[in-house]
Amino acid sequence: MSQEALAQRKAALRFLEAEDQRLVRDLAELVAIPSVSTDGAHAQEIEACAAKVAEQMRRAGLEHVEILRPAGAYPYVYGDWLHAPGQPTLLLYSHYDVQPTNYLEQWESNPWQLTERNGRLYGRGAADDKGAIIIQLASLEAWVKTVGRLPVNIKMLVEGEEEVGSRNLLGFLREHRERLQADVLVVTDTENLDPEIPCLTTSLRGIITLKVEVRGLERPLHSGMAGGLAPDAALALNAILARLCWAGKRRIPVPGFYEGVKRLSGKELKALRRLKVSLNKLRQDLTLLPGVKFAHLTGVHPYEQTWRLPAVTVIAQEASSLRQASNQVLPYATALVSVRIVPEQEPKRVIRALTKELTSRAPWGVQVQVTTVGEPVKWWYIEPKGAAFEAALRALQAGYGKEPLTIGCGGSIGFVGPLCEMFGGIPALLLGIEDPQSAAHSPNESLNRTIFRNLARSLVHLYAELAQPSS
Repeated sequence: MSQEALAQRKAALRFLEAEDQRLVRDLAELVAIPSVSTDGAHAQEIEACAAKVAEQMRRAGLEHVEILRPAGAYPYVYGDWLHAPGQPTLLLYSHYDVQPTNYLEQWESNPWQLTERNGRLYGRGAADDKGAIIIQLASLEAWVKTVGRLPVNIKMLVEGEEEVGSRNLLGFLREHRERLQADVLVVTDTENLDPEIPCLTTSLRGIITLKVEVRGLERPLHSGMAGGLAPDAALALNAILARLCWAGKRRIPVPGFYEGVKRLSGKELKALRRLKVSLNKLRQDLTLLPGVKFAHLTGVHPYEQTWRLPAVTVIAQEASSLRQASNQVLPYATALVSVRIVPEQEPKRVIRALTKELTSRAPWGVQVQVTTVGEPVKWWYIEPKGAAFEAALRALQAGYGKEPLTIGCGGSIGFVGPLCEMFGGIPALLLGIEDPQSAAHSPNESLNRTIFRNLARSLVHLYAELAQPSS
């Protein structure tokens, strides 16, 4: 690296340090807007947040900033900086929409007011994913305001529908393919295993949502007159769902459920074994109550369980509400089952296996219907090879001062695979912003201050590392 290049990096890093408190205020501006996308009741706030992101993009030095409003979709915010001829183009992705603030009584501070305590920034969206917006913009502004230019070309897209499955994103990407075409995708919406250790994610689980409906009667019946004689739909539903329980077993007892699961290579198994896991800390991170055991399969590393094995979770169940409960035999009951799928699993086969298991041998012959909710999201996996991954690992090492890890992620980011394929198989760099204490989607969501600083530093280095040497 030349002395000039080194001096430029140092200037950009000094900018981040000097602007640290202002960047926290920028994040507070975003957190203050309840841009909840999941309930359809915050359209004005969604618009306000998109406008604020556009304002912050312009302030950071991005050009051609525009709020794009496809029909039937929440707004996308786009900006770019395209003045590095001969250099690669990076597409930076983040999202400004957030989850609702359920269980308000468990929040220790106002979820819509960014609050700093014990080295963390608390507020809904602080980690998922408004912090990423500020970190990306900070890294860009650091170059533009000190050096006057970026080492690479940048396109930045901020979505407003990630928390509802990015339902319009692929269509949007196809419509604006030429405008968004890039050489490298950078996503800052995954996790680090520890705030001090940077992580590069190379696999994501996919997701399928199934609705299970049970019907046994035409109407509710008096439980005194019919209880014990008429079939109880709620009991029947729970008996059916119990077939998914693997307590005491080596796997989920559904024939065909594991078909296609990609086995870990010897290299991957070795890498997993090098990841030290404190079960006591893991219990804390997962908030297990005293006496409660881990649910993961026996003989399986916890990270293998969450990164590379499929899972089922009952995410909702309804028969009657506690408020409206009455002494009745209930005629119908419904559940939503979230299924996480892993590399090489075929969604249609998983759906077929689960449907067959859940609809057969119905208690008392009740009617059972299983339907897919929305489109399945496919898993993603990539070998961390090539110049982009090497540059990312060097950048993370420089930004954190610690050797980075390549890890998997149990969550889903459905557009990553299709977008990379659409743009000719470009590499995707998934950089961690969360950590085990972040509590994304939960009360007291927070962003670690160390990550807030070091991820921005890493991006400053990444742009320089990805730049081609001038001839």
